[in-house]
Amino acid sequence: MADEGMRPIIVKRIKKTAGGHHGGAWKIAYADFVTAMMAFFLLMWLLGSTSKGDLEGISEFFKNPLKVAMSGGSGSGDSSSVIKGGGADLTRRNGQVKKGDMETNKKTYDLNDARAALEKAEGERLKTLKMKIEAVIEANPILKKYQNQLLLDITSEGLRIQIVDEQNRPMFALAKATLQPYTSEILHVLGMVLNDVPNRIGLSGHTDSTPYFSDAGYSNWELSADRANASRRALVVGGLADDKILRVVGLAAAAPLDRADPFNPINRRISIIVMNKRTEDAVMRDAATLDVPSENGKAAAQAVVEATAQGSKTSVRSTQ
Repeated sequence: MADEGMRPIIVKRIKKTAGGHHGGAWKIAYADFVTAMMAFFLLMWLLGSTSKGDLEGISEFFKNPLKVAMSGGSGSGDSSSVIKGGGADLTRRNGQVKKGDMETNKKTYDLNDARAALEKAEGERLKTLKMKIEAVIEANPILKKYQNQLLLDITSEGLRIQIVDEQNRPMFALAKATLQPYTSEILHVLGMVLNDVPNRIGLSGHTDSTPYFSDAGYSNWELSADRANASRRALVVGGLADDKILRVVGLAAAAPLDRADPFNPINRRISIIVMNKRTEDAVMRDAATLDVPSENGKAAAQAVVEATAQGSKTSVRSTQ
């Protein structure tokens, strides 16, 4: 027992040393964090620059990827959607587009581009014609005297040339469709100039709101139509080909030039329209529609022909 009490007590102390600033492990963690942040901001940028239709198409793909892959695209961003690709322009087809739509779109865009190019070229041609007529008016001493009565402008129908009355210088005899000599000269020169362009021509006659009294039922409607037709004849005499004239109408006082004063002499005028292609097609389309009679119209026309033929036979027998 005495020996055990004299045995020395040994205390072990463990000395802890630093690990050398964590051994550089924090650098790897920081690099991972920076890479993750860069990927996050790249994702945000891609989402912000993608249209609504594309986003909806991507969403639909992940909801049902097999259906979209087999059908060629039927998600919200597909071309069959009501909103074709989203955004402010509803005609856009961004997003999923079927293979057949791509060819259709290309043909449609090509056709629209060609039509726009033709309309632009035609507009330039009409502007050139306007400048040419203005130059002719300036150079021709006869036309220059009546420069204030010749109004030229470009409208949705084409180049419009208006010959208007002045208080002491009317184009026609009072209440008649007889052209004044200077009006005939103006129309002769215009007929020669207008024959140089391929465009078709339309004429309309206008009166003011002064009532036309006639026991025979002759009114401003008949007067304006007769004046338009008299102008047509003068243009043809001047050199305009008769087959270039597509429309001759009388509008009476229905379309006054001065709406504030329907009795203003300027409302008495002849309007010549050098038609653009769109207006010409519209007139031809309307004429084609009118030329196709209904079944009742065909039956009525046939009855008139048969009645006329029968009457002719009867008349021949009586004269013989």
